[in-house]
Amino acid sequence: MAELKVIKTAAETALAQTFSQARAHLPGGEAIAKERAAAFDVFAREGLPHRRVEDWKYTDLRALMRDAKPLATPPDAQAKARAKRAGALLDEGEALRIVFADGAFVPELSDTAALEEGLSVTSLAAALAENDDELMRHLGKLAPTSDIAVALNTALMGDGAVIRVHAGATIKRPLHLVFAASEKPAASFTRSLIMVGKGGRVMMVESYEGPAGSGYQANAALEMFVGDEAHVDHVKVIVEGADALHISTLAAAIGARFNTFTFTAGGAVIRNQLFLKFDGEETVANISGATLLKGRQHADTTLVATHIARGCKSREVFKSVLDDEAHGVFQGRIMVRPGAQQTDAKMMTRALLLSDQAEADNKPELEIFADDVQCGHGATAGAIDEELKFYLMARGIPAAEAEALLIQAFLGEAIEGIEHAGMRETLIEQVAAWLKARV
Repeated sequence: MAELKVIKTAAETALAQTFSQARAHLPGGEAIAKERAAAFDVFAREGLPHRRVEDWKYTDLRALMRDAKPLATPPDAQAKARAKRAGALLDEGEALRIVFADGAFVPELSDTAALEEGLSVTSLAAALAENDDELMRHLGKLAPTSDIAVALNTALMGDGAVIRVHAGATIKRPLHLVFAASEKPAASFTRSLIMVGKGGRVMMVESYEGPAGSGYQANAALEMFVGDEAHVDHVKVIVEGADALHISTLAAAIGARFNTFTFTAGGAVIRNQLFLKFDGEETVANISGATLLKGRQHADTTLVATHIARGCKSREVFKSVLDDEAHGVFQGRIMVRPGAQQTDAKMMTRALLLSDQAEADNKPELEIFADDVQCGHGATAGAIDEELKFYLMARGIPAAEAEALLIQAFLGEAIEGIEHAGMRETLIEQVAAWLKARV
């Protein structure tokens, strides 16, 4: 029998060429070089994920990623100017900004000169060049090595943030990681690492944006270690350019209190992955998101929440609003390990379809290997309630405004869970702007 040979796509071939040309110039010593090579071997064996890979069933990256852009070059003055204007989510001076332009750290735009006590910030490239011991002990320990997006990120990671919050430290200002792309059609691979010591508290914001008309590609990963008795609030805002491809991964080990929220409203193809491990007993986590899509946008949220310790509680609420021919995907899996007795986990995903051509795929799952648990999941998809719309219109509210009010109320359950009032108001304004543009 003749051996079947898988034909590589143009994107897969270009990625192989990129790694071959760049590997000698990427930051890090021999140990990191070996990790890069091992990670790229995973990609070389498997190729880009496709619909026959269960976790990528609804996001056929092999088909959606027609080409692979070259690695981004160091940012020029124009790229830095765009990055300076990016990430206007909080009032000036309210957050500590750590800015990246085309995937590279820009120290002159970052607030790293006078950090609060108990906080340290450096760039990944600098930490790799110095063979930072703590970095080496933590990097790559949470992100799943078998995932192709993570494998490519590990192989080609160039820069990112390394943040340490010392035990018992409370960081008053939010830390805002700003990732801004320029007009260059290039690819960036950023990797960030956050380590929060026992009893530490911090709020993290990630924002990703870029210009329309540039088919740039972003592959970002964040590994977060949250110690016992710590409290972390995390918000990710994805407002990429209309032609961008964005893949991001959050891998976190959490030991006390953790809140994460993802807001998605930009990009052509978006895949947002969350891999969360409940390591500490009686950990409480709220995991939520809101997605607004129009045109032919495709956005996929994939969540794996693994309960390992006893008595943990998690609530997952994800809402999506889909217009035109947009395609929204939610895949959520709650796993309860044998030792995770008294787990309390609930997952809900809801999709609101504003057109007959919009499509929503919701796939919640439970895998339970313990007998003393309370777990449940649910999923709904449907159109705007015409009776509610008529009720508002009967009171003199125009049809478009009535629809907007119902959509805002629909998304409110997820957005209102954000503890930071300023960020909550900003995202409500983003929703209002999206709805205004729709009219």
